[in-house]
Amino acid sequence: MFYPYGYGYGLDPTIMILIPAILFTIYAQFKVSSTTSKYLRVNSSKGYTGEQVARTILNSNGLNNVSIEMVTGHLTDHYDPRSNTVRLSQDIYYGTSITSISVAAHECGHAIQHAKGYVPLNFRSALVPIVNFSSNISWLLIALGFIMRGPFLEIGIILFAASVLFQIVTLPVEFNASSRAIVQLNNLGIVDKRESNQSRKVLTAAALTYVAAALTSVLQLLRLLAIANRDND
Repeated sequence: MFYPYGYGYGLDPTIMILIPAILFTIYAQFKVSSTTSKYLRVNSSKGYTGEQVARTILNSNGLNNVSIEMVTGHLTDHYDPRSNTVRLSQDIYYGTSITSISVAAHECGHAIQHAKGYVPLNFRSALVPIVNFSSNISWLLIALGFIMRGPFLEIGIILFAASVLFQIVTLPVEFNASSRAIVQLNNLGIVDKRESNQSRKVLTAAALTYVAAALTSVLQLLRLLAIANRDND
């Protein structure tokens, strides 16, 4: 991420705007790491694997057409709406822990959103090509704006705002998927009351990373606007 220096010596004072986001990001990363690790060591009472839980939830919602694949990496789990595929990392796919079944259920929550035409998910999907373009060029234009002046900074900020919007829209999508996951786990009898609370802790901790990303993006946008206004004075 590009953090421009101000005029004169030392860091630009607008860097202070980012401090809350930096601190919250550190907290979120610690929370998700500690919580997921803790409940990776706690097996669910039914002994279902993440793959079995995912298949059960999908079939129970008439989503027999949604496939489940294992992918490499740690917590690389996601739902791909283009191919109707839930992809689970190895620990989640084969795992029988609270973390494994919670994450698997969360990704199925996205599949259910897709099937039901959940508006925020559709809106976020529509933003993807725009964000892919803007994220690749916005910081280049912002950097040129600091070097060459002209309209580059303002154009870069406008393009960066698309990424900020994407991060904000992601929040209801992720929180809703987690809510759907808990409902499915409870309604299908996959977890008991104690395990339901544990699953909620796992998914709440994971959601903090999205909150941190959104907060960072919003504050970075505010910082860029502050710099642009200062330079125009």
